[in-house]
Amino acid sequence: MKTQTCDFGYLASPDSGSGPYPGIVLIHDVWGLAEHSRDLARRVADEGYHVLAIDLYRNLAQKKIEDPGSFIRNLSDPDLLADISAAARFLREHPDSKNRKVAVVGFCMGGMYALLAGCEPDDGIAAVVPFYGLLSYSHGLLHSDQGLEPQRKPREPIVAAKDLRCPMLAFFGEEDSFITAEDVAALEASTKATGQPAECVVYPGAGHAFMNDTREEAYRPEAARDAWGKMLAFLAAQLGDSP
Repeated sequence: MKTQTCDFGYLASPDSGSGPYPGIVLIHDVWGLAEHSRDLARRVADEGYHVLAIDLYRNLAQKKIEDPGSFIRNLSDPDLLADISAAARFLREHPDSKNRKVAVVGFCMGGMYALLAGCEPDDGIAAVVPFYGLLSYSHGLLHSDQGLEPQRKPREPIVAAKDLRCPMLAFFGEEDSFITAEDVAALEASTKATGQPAECVVYPGAGHAFMNDTREEAYRPEAARDAWGKMLAFLAAQLGDSP
Protein backbone atom coordinates (compact mmCIF):
# COMPACT_ATOMS: atom_id res chain seq x y z
CA MET A 1 0.00 0.00 0.00
CA LYS A 2 1.09 3.55 -0.74
CA THR A 3 0.39 6.27 1.80
CA GLN A 4 1.35 9.92 1.81
CA THR A 5 0.20 13.31 2.99
CA CYS A 6 -1.09 15.92 0.57
CA ASP A 7 -2.60 19.39 0.71
CA PHE A 8 -6.03 17.93 1.46
CA GLY A 9 -4.99 15.41 4.11
CA TYR A 10 -3.91 11.76 3.93
CA LEU A 11 -3.83 9.52 0.84
CA ALA A 12 -3.89 5.74 0.76
CA SER A 13 -3.98 3.53 -2.32
CA PRO A 14 -3.14 -0.05 -3.32
CA ASP A 15 0.40 -0.70 -4.47
CA SER A 16 -0.54 -3.36 -7.01
CA GLY A 17 0.13 -1.21 -10.05
CA SER A 18 -3.24 -2.15 -11.55
CA GLY A 19 -4.86 1.27 -11.14
CA PRO A 20 -6.33 3.72 -11.61
CA TYR A 21 -8.75 2.89 -8.80
CA PRO A 22 -12.16 4.30 -7.89
CA GLY A 23 -11.80 7.22 -5.47
CA ILE A 24 -13.14 7.66 -1.96
CA VAL A 25 -13.24 10.92 -0.01
CA LEU A 26 -13.31 9.84 3.64
CA ILE A 27 -14.52 12.46 6.14
CA HIS A 28 -13.51 12.35 9.78
CA ASP A 29 -15.72 12.86 12.84
CA VAL A 30 -15.84 16.05 14.89
CA TRP A 31 -12.47 15.32 16.50
CA GLY A 32 -10.61 15.75 13.23
CA LEU A 33 -8.21 13.70 11.13
CA ALA A 34 -6.95 11.34 13.83
CA GLU A 35 -5.26 7.94 13.50
CA HIS A 36 -8.69 6.25 13.50
CA SER A 37 -9.56 8.00 10.22
CA ARG A 38 -6.18 7.13 8.72
CA ASP A 39 -6.70 3.50 9.71
CA LEU A 40 -10.12 3.49 8.05
CA ALA A 41 -8.57 5.01 4.93
CA ARG A 42 -5.95 2.26 4.78
CA ARG A 43 -8.60 -0.43 5.29
CA VAL A 44 -10.71 0.92 2.44
CA ALA A 45 -7.61 1.25 0.24
CA ASP A 46 -6.85 -2.42 0.91
CA GLU A 47 -10.11 -3.19 -0.87
CA GLY A 48 -8.94 -1.57 -4.10
CA TYR A 49 -9.73 2.13 -3.71
CA HIS A 50 -7.73 5.33 -3.81
CA VAL A 51 -8.73 7.03 -0.57
CA LEU A 52 -8.33 10.62 0.49
CA ALA A 53 -8.93 11.10 4.21
CA ILE A 54 -9.61 14.80 4.11
CA ASP A 55 -8.66 17.17 6.92
CA LEU A 56 -11.57 19.61 7.00
CA TYR A 57 -9.91 21.64 9.74
CA ARG A 58 -6.56 22.26 8.09
CA ASN A 59 -7.38 25.90 7.24
CA LEU A 60 -9.20 26.77 10.46
CA ALA A 61 -7.61 29.30 12.79
CA GLN A 62 -9.40 27.84 15.81
CA LYS A 63 -9.28 24.04 16.09
CA LYS A 64 -9.70 23.58 19.83
CA ILE A 65 -12.92 21.69 20.54
CA GLU A 66 -14.41 22.14 23.98
CA ASP A 67 -18.08 21.68 23.04
CA PRO A 68 -18.58 19.48 19.94
CA GLY A 69 -22.09 20.77 19.27
CA SER A 70 -21.06 24.42 19.43
CA PHE A 71 -18.01 23.72 17.30
CA ILE A 72 -20.05 22.10 14.52
CA ARG A 73 -22.71 24.81 14.69
CA ASN A 74 -20.06 27.39 13.92
CA LEU A 75 -18.62 25.57 10.91
CA SER A 76 -19.64 26.85 7.49
CA ASP A 77 -21.48 24.11 5.61
CA PRO A 78 -21.05 25.82 2.21
CA ASP A 79 -17.30 26.25 2.75
CA LEU A 80 -16.77 22.65 3.84
CA LEU A 81 -18.94 21.29 1.03
CA ALA A 82 -16.87 23.29 -1.45
CA ASP A 83 -13.76 21.72 0.10
CA ILE A 84 -15.23 18.21 -0.25
CA SER A 85 -16.12 18.95 -3.87
CA ALA A 86 -12.55 20.09 -4.51
CA ALA A 87 -11.26 16.91 -2.86
CA ALA A 88 -13.44 14.77 -5.13
CA ARG A 89 -12.15 16.68 -8.14
CA PHE A 90 -8.58 16.15 -6.91
CA LEU A 91 -9.17 12.39 -6.88
CA ARG A 92 -10.73 12.39 -10.32
CA GLU A 93 -7.62 14.12 -11.68
CA HIS A 94 -5.04 12.16 -9.66
CA PRO A 95 -3.07 9.48 -11.59
CA ASP A 96 -4.04 6.79 -9.04
CA SER A 97 -7.76 7.37 -9.60
CA LYS A 98 -7.86 9.43 -12.79
CA ASN A 99 -11.27 9.53 -14.47
CA ARG A 100 -12.72 6.91 -12.11
CA LYS A 101 -15.90 7.43 -10.13
CA VAL A 102 -15.65 8.98 -6.66
CA ALA A 103 -17.77 8.29 -3.56
CA VAL A 104 -17.90 10.07 -0.22
CA VAL A 105 -17.85 8.16 3.08
CA GLY A 106 -18.16 9.96 6.42
CA PHE A 107 -18.51 9.31 10.15
CA CYS A 108 -20.57 11.31 12.68
CA MET A 109 -20.09 14.94 11.61
CA GLY A 110 -18.41 13.53 8.52
CA GLY A 111 -21.49 11.42 7.85
CA MET A 112 -23.56 14.57 7.94
CA TYR A 113 -21.29 16.19 5.36
CA ALA A 114 -21.26 13.02 3.24
CA LEU A 115 -25.06 13.22 3.02
CA LEU A 116 -25.01 16.95 2.28
CA ALA A 117 -22.36 16.41 -0.41
CA GLY A 118 -24.67 13.94 -2.13
CA CYS A 119 -27.35 16.62 -2.28
CA GLU A 120 -25.20 19.25 -3.98
CA PRO A 121 -26.03 20.05 -7.62
CA ASP A 122 -23.89 18.55 -10.38
CA ASP A 123 -21.02 17.69 -8.05
CA GLY A 124 -19.83 14.56 -9.83
CA ILE A 125 -20.15 12.40 -6.71
CA ALA A 126 -21.25 8.88 -7.63
CA ALA A 127 -22.39 7.62 -4.19
CA VAL A 128 -22.43 8.55 -0.50
CA VAL A 129 -22.12 6.42 2.65
CA PRO A 130 -22.95 8.33 5.85
CA PHE A 131 -22.22 6.53 9.12
CA TYR A 132 -24.41 7.91 11.93
CA GLY A 133 -24.44 11.32 10.29
CA LEU A 134 -26.15 14.06 12.27
CA LEU A 135 -29.46 14.86 10.59
CA SER A 136 -31.19 17.71 12.41
CA TYR A 137 -30.40 21.31 13.29
CA SER A 138 -33.80 21.87 14.93
CA HIS A 139 -33.18 19.59 17.93
CA GLY A 140 -30.42 17.54 19.49
CA LEU A 141 -26.69 18.21 19.47
CA LEU A 142 -26.79 20.92 16.81
CA HIS A 143 -29.83 22.80 18.08
CA SER A 144 -29.44 26.32 19.43
CA ASP A 145 -32.20 28.30 21.15
CA GLN A 146 -30.76 31.40 19.49
CA GLY A 147 -31.02 29.78 16.06
CA LEU A 148 -28.23 29.01 13.63
CA GLU A 149 -26.56 31.50 11.34
CA PRO A 150 -28.19 30.98 7.91
CA GLN A 151 -24.97 31.67 6.03
CA ARG A 152 -23.21 28.88 7.90
CA LYS A 153 -26.11 26.45 8.20
CA PRO A 154 -28.46 27.17 5.28
CA ARG A 155 -30.42 23.89 5.53
CA GLU A 156 -30.40 20.85 7.75
CA PRO A 157 -29.49 17.47 6.29
CA ILE A 158 -32.98 15.91 6.51
CA VAL A 159 -34.28 18.88 4.51
CA ALA A 160 -31.43 18.75 1.98
CA ALA A 161 -32.10 15.01 1.50
CA LYS A 162 -34.99 15.76 -0.86
CA ASP A 163 -32.31 16.83 -3.35
CA LEU A 164 -30.23 13.64 -3.13
CA ARG A 165 -28.52 13.22 -6.52
CA CYS A 166 -26.72 9.90 -6.13
CA PRO A 167 -27.18 6.49 -4.47
CA MET A 168 -26.92 6.49 -0.66
CA LEU A 169 -26.32 3.81 1.95
CA ALA A 170 -26.62 5.18 5.51
CA PHE A 171 -25.90 3.44 8.81
CA PHE A 172 -27.28 4.25 12.26
CA GLY A 173 -27.38 2.75 15.74
CA GLU A 174 -30.80 2.28 17.27
CA GLU A 175 -29.50 3.60 20.60
CA ASP A 176 -27.83 6.72 19.17
CA SER A 177 -28.62 9.57 21.57
CA PHE A 178 -27.84 12.17 18.90
CA ILE A 179 -30.08 10.83 16.11
CA THR A 180 -33.73 9.98 16.70
CA ALA A 181 -35.71 7.24 15.00
CA GLU A 182 -38.02 9.99 13.73
CA ASP A 183 -35.08 11.69 12.01
CA VAL A 184 -34.04 8.44 10.33
CA ALA A 185 -37.62 7.89 9.17
CA ALA A 186 -37.71 11.44 7.78
CA LEU A 187 -34.45 10.79 5.93
CA GLU A 188 -35.89 7.61 4.43
CA ALA A 189 -39.03 9.43 3.30
CA SER A 190 -37.12 12.33 1.78
CA THR A 191 -34.65 10.18 -0.11
CA LYS A 192 -37.35 7.82 -1.34
CA ALA A 193 -39.03 10.72 -3.08
CA THR A 194 -35.85 11.47 -5.07
CA GLY A 195 -35.96 8.20 -7.00
CA GLN A 196 -32.32 7.54 -6.11
CA PRO A 197 -31.36 4.15 -4.61
CA ALA A 198 -31.25 4.93 -0.89
CA GLU A 199 -31.18 2.69 2.16
CA CYS A 200 -30.90 3.29 5.90
CA VAL A 201 -29.59 0.40 8.00
CA VAL A 202 -30.29 0.62 11.75
CA TYR A 203 -28.49 -1.69 14.20
CA PRO A 204 -30.21 -2.70 17.46
CA GLY A 205 -27.91 -2.54 20.47
CA ALA A 206 -25.61 -0.01 18.79
CA GLY A 207 -25.25 3.67 19.54
CA HIS A 208 -23.26 6.53 18.12
CA ALA A 209 -19.75 5.79 16.81
CA PHE A 210 -20.31 2.02 16.74
CA MET A 211 -17.59 1.73 14.06
CA ASN A 212 -14.91 3.34 16.22
CA ASP A 213 -12.72 0.56 17.57
CA THR A 214 -10.65 3.08 19.54
CA ARG A 215 -13.65 3.76 21.81
CA GLU A 216 -14.43 0.60 23.75
CA GLU A 217 -17.66 1.99 25.19
CA ALA A 218 -19.06 2.78 21.73
CA TYR A 219 -17.60 0.06 19.49
CA ARG A 220 -19.96 -2.75 18.47
CA PRO A 221 -17.93 -5.40 16.59
CA GLU A 222 -20.84 -7.29 15.04
CA ALA A 223 -22.56 -4.17 13.75
CA ALA A 224 -19.22 -2.79 12.53
CA ARG A 225 -18.41 -5.97 10.60
CA ASP A 226 -21.84 -6.11 9.02
CA ALA A 227 -21.80 -2.43 8.06
CA TRP A 228 -18.30 -2.76 6.59
CA GLY A 229 -19.36 -5.65 4.39
CA LYS A 230 -22.50 -3.85 3.24
CA MET A 231 -20.50 -0.71 2.48
CA LEU A 232 -17.96 -2.60 0.38
CA ALA A 233 -20.70 -4.32 -1.62
CA PHE A 234 -22.44 -0.97 -2.17
CA LEU A 235 -19.25 0.78 -3.28
CA ALA A 236 -18.38 -2.04 -5.68
CA ALA A 237 -21.86 -1.85 -7.23
CA GLN A 238 -21.93 1.94 -7.51
CA LEU A 239 -18.37 2.71 -8.55
CA GLY A 240 -17.88 -0.24 -10.88
CA ASP A 241 -15.27 -0.25 -13.61
CA SER A 242 -16.46 2.62 -15.79
CA PRO A 243 -15.79 6.35 -15.34
